[in-house]
Amino acid sequence: MPDVVDAPPFLTAPALSSAGIRHGFFTRQGGVSSGIYASLNAGRGSADRPDDVAENRARIAGAMGVPATALVSMNQIHSADVLTLDAPPDGRPKVDGLVTTRPGIALGVLHADCAPVLFADAGNRVIGGAHAGWRGATGGILEATVDEMVAQGARRSAIVAVVGPTIGAPSYEVGPDFPAPVIDANPEAARCFAPSARPGHHMFDLPGYIVMRLSAAGVGTVENLGLDTYADPDRFFSYRRTTHRGEADYGRMLAAIALEA
Repeated sequence: MPDVVDAPPFLTAPALSSAGIRHGFFTRQGGVSSGIYASLNAGRGSADRPDDVAENRARIAGAMGVPATALVSMNQIHSADVLTLDAPPDGRPKVDGLVTTRPGIALGVLHADCAPVLFADAGNRVIGGAHAGWRGATGGILEATVDEMVAQGARRSAIVAVVGPTIGAPSYEVGPDFPAPVIDANPEAARCFAPSARPGHHMFDLPGYIVMRLSAAGVGTVENLGLDTYADPDRFFSYRRTTHRGEADYGRMLAAIALEA
């Protein structure tokens, strides 16, 4: 693919790159937004200047090799709802997972601590993207996305899934009531919690929990980039960091995946 003017930097995953799948985990760098949104804020739901968000998204689309209108992201609602696309939809669908078999559509997942998970079965040409915070992950969005990919022709054991930058266990303290329902639903999840310095509190390994669920769902290859959004303010937006700083709003990063024509 030729170089794109003003293309922002992005991270890639070895498991997807080796499969020949175009994808990118875009950071907060390389855009035009300013202030707390500096600089590659892709979130239309933020209070950033709409023209700046549109330019940022156009840069991401260009880096993905698609028109801006073909970069599809969701109105994410922490659900287990998945939509299969044959063409870019009007507006932002209220779902947390996208699947397509059509080249030329870039599936986008917005995130700022929740995990963006990109999926591909390169041989059967089925791709997907899911937004997995703790609500979505415990509620079944990962399995729902895999199931929809299988319904569209993917083979479960051939699927590659990559967990992108998300809040890491050292940065994610949860309260006393959090672990019990998660562990009650899946006893193996106990290994995703460790005691914190505060009595009765725990550190939650969200990416580890996602990897555990994807593996249990029969996904053939699961890769975790191991990047903590909270701990790296130069590269990543973080909802929790913004909350701790008392800032009024936060930017959103975007992870994207597309099939070549």
